[in-house]
Amino acid sequence: MDNKKTISFIKSIFGTNEFIPLHVPSFNGNEKKYLIDCIDSTFVSSVGPYVTQFEKEIAKYSGSNYGVAVVNGTAALHTALNILGIQKDDEVLTQGLTFVATANAIAYCHAHPVFIDVDMDTMGLSPTALSLFLDANAEIRDEKCYNKITKRRISACIPMHTFGFPCRIIEICKICKQWGIPVIEDAAEALGSSLNDQKMGTFGDIGVFSFNGNKVITAGGGGALVTNNKDLALKAKHLTTTGKTPHPFEFHHDEVAYNYRMPNINAALICAQLEQLDHILLNKRTLANQYRAFFENSSYNFRWETAKTKVNFWLNCLEFNSKEERDQFLKDTNENNIMTRPIWQLMFRLPMFKSCQTDEQTNALYLEERIVNLPSSYRKNG
Repeated sequence: MDNKKTISFIKSIFGTNEFIPLHVPSFNGNEKKYLIDCIDSTFVSSVGPYVTQFEKEIAKYSGSNYGVAVVNGTAALHTALNILGIQKDDEVLTQGLTFVATANAIAYCHAHPVFIDVDMDTMGLSPTALSLFLDANAEIRDEKCYNKITKRRISACIPMHTFGFPCRIIEICKICKQWGIPVIEDAAEALGSSLNDQKMGTFGDIGVFSFNGNKVITAGGGGALVTNNKDLALKAKHLTTTGKTPHPFEFHHDEVAYNYRMPNINAALICAQLEQLDHILLNKRTLANQYRAFFENSSYNFRWETAKTKVNFWLNCLEFNSKEERDQFLKDTNENNIMTRPIWQLMFRLPMFKSCQTDEQTNALYLEERIVNLPSSYRKNG
């Protein structure tokens, strides 16, 4: 397909010849009302009614028993690893094709990421590759899983739902249970996506969301953990509140902890955004259907849902036949004021993770050269 036709199409569906960003937030509800209320209350920091309200609402929306609000998705991942007891020099299994925050959070614990390949269709952690890696490299000793090659304990697994497309999380959780490995579900990009009508973020021991400014809904920053385990939820709230023990006036802290709690002013924003989530998701699905119809007879593969999944279409994905084709598209669109971007560089290519253990990464290497994200913002006329 001629890139000029695609450029013309994208400008037409967004209704402008001006710059078209990749993804911008949409504020069409009670955002200003709640923010003014928060400011007038003077409770703008990490204690306030909107924080409590948001924690209840994110738990309810996701179908979890508990929600814990934090400052961003990376902090949520770091907290999840800590409350599950990940220690220095442990290993955490994750995918090489992911945003850097997933691997960074593991490194914050002085643990080592191990990068497993992804499935071609979901772009998320492959249960087949995971099983093959564990069968070849892992063993159970003293009821714990260890890497036979490195001699390190494998203490967690973090699958990530790439661009909101659900990975095969049920199979992944089953494999990890067999090996005694807890699962942290990185659903930072998958709010509103589901598998078998169950929301993403609720299949593992802990689920993690991000509310950065470029996500489906935003708190400006913001993140959250969800879980059905009361002890983990309480531990997360304690660890993210500087480890302060309850007391009417004394300042007593019982462990080295973090100042990770979401401020009330951010929670006010995300509460207003949550009210509009279903409408925003419907709007984004309409856009995805327009892209799908446009590319249907082209040689490009517009990424769509796999069986029994429902995708939030946070970022729409187009797969090219070669890196050269991809690079020309990126050049042409960006030169014409349309923001498109390639998928991330694989984690083991980055200098801080180049010594980490990986499998063959066959699918990840293929996708790295071919996937492009298209403009995916909410449209008022959508």
